[in-house]
Amino acid sequence: MQDIQIYDDVQKNNLHFAKLDADRLHRTGFSETVFCQGKATEHLVAIFKRLLETDGQAFGTRATPQQAAAVQREIPNAQYDGTSRILKISSTKPQEHIGCIAVCSAGTADISVAEEAAQTAEYFGSHVERYYDVGVAGLGRLLAHIDNIRKANAVIAVAGMEGALPSVIGGMVSVPVIAVPTSVGYGASFSGLSALLAMLNSCANGISVVNIDNGYGAGYNAVMINRLAVQGNRQ
Repeated sequence: MQDIQIYDDVQKNNLHFAKLDADRLHRTGFSETVFCQGKATEHLVAIFKRLLETDGQAFGTRATPQQAAAVQREIPNAQYDGTSRILKISSTKPQEHIGCIAVCSAGTADISVAEEAAQTAEYFGSHVERYYDVGVAGLGRLLAHIDNIRKANAVIAVAGMEGALPSVIGGMVSVPVIAVPTSVGYGASFSGLSALLAMLNSCANGISVVNIDNGYGAGYNAVMINRLAVQGNRQ
């Protein structure tokens, strides 16, 4: 019977140009996210409408202002943040934000990726504390917040240039650190490749690395860690 229900849901949410995954929330604990970049505007509008009908909410990343405006014309309560490029329709049901995730950016230029991570984590029900412009060029800026950062269940460290911030944080906290290389930097940074390689080669323990500019992936993983930590504390 469950297989029949899944088949029915797939058929119901088959838009031909997109097949929405109505079972994902039940299967993984996370509702489907829309990657907006590259999608035709009319397709994106239809996807958001269907998600609103089925889930009562919707969340999209890498949306352009033009895409957001088109969705907002059809769905006035859709919210768009130009910094993170996140387009979302929040549920009308009150949501508890549990635990704590610390999101740190090395520089102000990294905030767009950091905000994608932070807003992803918040959308999926985690409490987020932001610490921006705390890179290694002025270590005192990070040290001024380190006691609070240590209280988080997971830390997201976003950095371009030489990508040193995750290594520094990794040596100072007892929780998992998710490193996010950004494409910020001069020519030899190779659009984030230098930061990515530096993070992959970090000698600090407890660091995992997501793809260049992938704030969404970092936020998602941090939520999984945060949920497990909160569940463990409640047992």
